Amino acid sequence: MGRAFEYRRKSKEARWDKMSKVFPKIARAITMAAKEGGSDPESNAKLRSAIQNAKAENMPKDNVDKAIARASGADGTTYQEISYEGKGPHGVLFFVECATDNTNRSVANLKIVFNKNGGEMVQSGQLNFMFSRKAVIEFDVPADKDMDEVELELIDAGLEELTVNDGVAYVYGDYTAFASLTKAVEDLGIEARKSSLQRIPSSPIELTEEQLLEVETLIDKLEDDDDVQAVYTNIA
Repeated sequence: MGRAFEYRRKSKEARWDKMSKVFPKIARAITMAAKEGGSDPESNAKLRSAIQNAKAENMPKDNVDKAIARASGADGTTYQEISYEGKGPHGVLFFVECATDNTNRSVANLKIVFNKNGGEMVQSGQLNFMFSRKAVIEFDVPADKDMDEVELELIDAGLEELTVNDGVAYVYGDYTAFASLTKAVEDLGIEARKSSLQRIPSSPIELTEEQLLEVETLIDKLEDDDDVQAVYTNIA
């Protein structure tokens, strides 16, 4: 009985730890989407997707509503979307997307993380050509639909590539097609698991397992920063 209680306690602590890191990041994404395109998810594809991603992480509706309300800036907090670039060990390139109310703090914190873990920050724009910004939508392959037909339907909405892996479909398009692709998926009656704008490396590199473990330490440290929304690398 004691061991079972300890397992439940540790399991609950792990969930709380995940929520304490994930929920604030999702909330910032919702706030910025609402500020950028309005608080009505029906007319704001980016907000609709951010709310969808929140539901996928079991974020309470009250948290979502508060994040949307925060877009008005009534609480005095204004988030800025900004990206930073860096180089890590073994030729790994980094693109770090942040949502911050204090860019000086964000830069200082990221510099410390890079410097302590074998990396360095580089001038913004230096690595831009090494990544392509893409709209990426994930959904479970529907049992009642032919994926070839789904692919044809999505081409007019900006589909560039559709892949399937372990029963999950991944839709890729240019970042400018994010709204049209998310709407096209919805119009097909398909519920997305996740929708986002991602940085895809143009020339991915392979690492050994030992090298990967070293780089993952840097990735983990970056993702632990409250201001960091996403970390992209050129690892294959």
